[in-house]
Amino acid sequence: MLASLRGSGPLALRAARVARPAVSRLPLRCLASKGGRKKEAEESVYSKTVNLPQTAFDMRANSVVREPQLQQWWADNKIYEQLSRSNSGPTFTLHDGPPYANGDLHIGHALNKILKDIINRYQLLQGRKAKFVPGWDCHGLPIELKVLQSMKEEERRSLTPLQLRKKAAEFALKTVDQQREQFKRYGVWADWDAPYVTLDPAYEAGQLRVFGQMVLNGHIYRGRKPVHWSPSSRTALAEAELEYPEGHTSRSIYVAMPLEQLGERVPEGAQAALQGAHFGIWTTTPWTIPANLAVAVNDALEYAVVEVQGDLPEGWSARRLVVASDLASALAEKFGIALTTLATIKGADLEGCQYRHPLFDRVSPVVVGGDYITTESGTGLVHTAPGHGQEDYQVGQRYGLPLLSPVDDAGRFTDEAGPFAGLNVQSDGNEAVVRALEAAGVLLKEERYEHKYPYDWRTKKPTIFRATDQWFASVEGFRAAALEAIGGVHWIPGSGENRITAMTEGRSDWCISRQRKWGVPIPVFYYVDSGEPLLTEETIGHVTQIVAQHGSDAWWQMEVADLLPEHLRGEAGKLRKGEDTMDVWFDSGSSWAGVLGRDADLNYPADLYLEGSDQHRGWFQSSLLTSVAANGHAPYKQVLTHGFVLDDKGMKMSKSLGNVIDPRTVITGGKDAKKEPPFGADVLRLWVASVDYSSDVLIGGRIISQVADVYRKVRFTLRYLLGNLSDFDPQAHAVPHAQLAAADRYILARFAGLVEECSAAYESYQFYKVYQALQRFTVLDLSNFYLDVAKDRLYISAPGSPDRRACQTVLAALLEGMLPLIAPLLPHMAEDAWQNLPYKQPQQSVFQAGWAGVPAEWAQLPEADAAMWRAVLGIRSEINLLLEKARADKAMGASLEAKVRVHVANPELRAQLEALQAAGNGMDPLRYAFIVSQAELVASPEAASEGEFDAYAARAELEEGGGAVAVGIARADGRKCNRCWNYSTHVGSDSEHPELCERCAPVVREIGFVPPKVAEPVQA
Repeated sequence: MLASLRGSGPLALRAARVARPAVSRLPLRCLASKGGRKKEAEESVYSKTVNLPQTAFDMRANSVVREPQLQQWWADNKIYEQLSRSNSGPTFTLHDGPPYANGDLHIGHALNKILKDIINRYQLLQGRKAKFVPGWDCHGLPIELKVLQSMKEEERRSLTPLQLRKKAAEFALKTVDQQREQFKRYGVWADWDAPYVTLDPAYEAGQLRVFGQMVLNGHIYRGRKPVHWSPSSRTALAEAELEYPEGHTSRSIYVAMPLEQLGERVPEGAQAALQGAHFGIWTTTPWTIPANLAVAVNDALEYAVVEVQGDLPEGWSARRLVVASDLASALAEKFGIALTTLATIKGADLEGCQYRHPLFDRVSPVVVGGDYITTESGTGLVHTAPGHGQEDYQVGQRYGLPLLSPVDDAGRFTDEAGPFAGLNVQSDGNEAVVRALEAAGVLLKEERYEHKYPYDWRTKKPTIFRATDQWFASVEGFRAAALEAIGGVHWIPGSGENRITAMTEGRSDWCISRQRKWGVPIPVFYYVDSGEPLLTEETIGHVTQIVAQHGSDAWWQMEVADLLPEHLRGEAGKLRKGEDTMDVWFDSGSSWAGVLGRDADLNYPADLYLEGSDQHRGWFQSSLLTSVAANGHAPYKQVLTHGFVLDDKGMKMSKSLGNVIDPRTVITGGKDAKKEPPFGADVLRLWVASVDYSSDVLIGGRIISQVADVYRKVRFTLRYLLGNLSDFDPQAHAVPHAQLAAADRYILARFAGLVEECSAAYESYQFYKVYQALQRFTVLDLSNFYLDVAKDRLYISAPGSPDRRACQTVLAALLEGMLPLIAPLLPHMAEDAWQNLPYKQPQQSVFQAGWAGVPAEWAQLPEADAAMWRAVLGIRSEINLLLEKARADKAMGASLEAKVRVHVANPELRAQLEALQAAGNGMDPLRYAFIVSQAELVASPEAASEGEFDAYAARAELEEGGGAVAVGIARADGRKCNRCWNYSTHVGSDSEHPELCERCAPVVREIGFVPPKVAEPVQA
């Protein structure tokens, strides 16, 4: 029977083919032997005496059926609920970053939630309380757009704010239900029946309390400043709501601004040269020229007054230009002209000069800007429109310039733009301004310029900078505290700290108001006559109480008087409600208050935040800013980031490319099961574990198939372990460690190392190292070595023999230890195997059993013993090479047809191997280690290759200082035993069982097996 298990390849795979419960089969090679039916019957009768593996743990996972069954079993028995609240260890809180409730989940969601689940399950196995509250971001434009897109134009026009909010809430909650079921199918454990949703009244009230605390701390103010504005969405946007697509080009123009009056600081030597000069500026936003109120220079740069030689280019009215000296020659080449320098002047000395706007009747100053003015591009002078740029605004504030922004919510010029009124600034308005400058003779050149430009991440259309009245959180007011808090957080990888530090250092204000209806209102009232805001601790507190009871819809449902504290209701007639809602990043960023701060089972600060690397400018930052501004510390102790998921060619996934991988298809299969087979959630989870998610990760059909192969190897190994424990009871049959064979103690020591390695990898969130370590141990240590050499003991020895029980003791220890190791990654497989243990355990679930405990004696294997086994494996590799050569030459078939001679030069190693042989009581342990019928240690390298061993012999140097070895193989002595298939000179010496060897005959007698008599064939 064992012949079918002797071939090449992983043992777990080979053994699984015969490990079916309650099935006895004839040896495959017996069925194929010559000599007629009588010989087949004679050779097959002893198959019933072999201890074949038996288990109900199927070789095929049948994940589409079995995984939902296990998930339902977990739910019915409340395994997660018991562990997350009843474990005796400390609390561990991984706070969930809320995805938008606006569509189906994609593979990035799967990566994120599975990573979180791996961490939480590991924490539960460690005995910690790890309650996981999933969340959803339910407000904001993504959901509002989904609702509006589903309606006809006439329906949208007649929609009231409350009607829109009702439809948005219904859509969001419906999507939450859909996404929740998809997340659960991944095998993610969470408080699915009690998630947090940002539209929940209690959550909204918590958010308003954070806002109120920031107001009291002096960090909230209203101001008119330029902000990122989306004409396509008609709302202000946060930095995190922008994207910068590749390939954007703008219309860039060079313009001459005519000098009107010299400043007091201009040196006498340059005054004559400046007469009739124009200041040369460059911009990539021609539509902002109507809002120009200054030209900025760098006070440290040198500027040149240059004059055009010869005829002026067509359309020019400027012969003299002021440009940066370092750019003069490059500009001459760009304009296709010759320039002569008449004078040079420091930027600081140009301050106070005045120029005339080429399109409007106004005179504006030359001002000193900052380090943003360089000679890397342009002219070295910067067109400044304080209403349309951050640096421009700051310079304008310094010089007391007006905040001109002649653009409306839809991105059209207002009446302040004069002849351009009504034109869209990003299309016909841009064109009209360029043509007007050309007509005025001041357009020096127009060209396309490719650069990074902000787009609305939802509408995928370009934004503008525009000054509007908005509510801001003054990051400047608590920036030092935020930076200090960042330094106290453990960032994984460490580069995350640099990213968020740079973003926080460079941020002065956070625009938190949005001009939308679907969100949490900013609870402010305005006096109708003056426009002054009413926002106090008392008014915020009153609105917060109303929202906590009735939800934020109350802001639109209730009258002003009802929203005011009682003693202020007399002012209601003078007030109107604010119409702005809060930035959704404020919604999600205050989740530490709405979730962590309301639940005694959760830690605040949380132990861990885990999201994609883009959240350094999103949720990580908004959470940090709100927590620091309100409470003075970060909301998290650790922050872990992962990369994005790309296809197997490294391309970003998109429907247009047809390279999108749907996690549902991976789990349950596609329409064509041959092309898209169902792999189950565990294979998807194993893929997550296999990748180094610190950078972008790849996925595709080929990659998933490779992971599925690893999954099957692990499953087959577990099946083999379970099958060989079918008659084992640890309470009655376990063998003490000291009585185990040398190979047994070696594999337990290897397993102790595996547990240590996996523990360190789990603790550092490096799951790919767990994946690699488990795969390496399963294939190399178990399948290719221990289980391969142990199968003889398991199958051939008497069922209750000490050597078989010792081996089963090890198998049980390995099985019970491995299941917790794989359980965070492959919870369904681990639970399925646990429930198929052939002996009783006090715990229902593998997760209740806890982490793999390793007795100290397992790890205390002397280094000399470990070195010996490394040498044995090295010798075995050399023997296998010779066996392969013999098979290729057809001189030999199965390895059991061989006998081996080995010489080792290292005297210490030779003594160890001799002691190993002697401890086998005549059973020659080395022959089992090498899977041959006879093995002999010889005194010289020549003896290993003399005589019949000469044809197949080799010499080699063992690694790790094992020294020189010589090996030789030849055909084994004696006949083949018809039960174990080892060759022995004793086969035929037992009269009752002449077909058996000296080891098998006593076992067969002990179990009382009597071979049936075979009738003589009838003579013709």
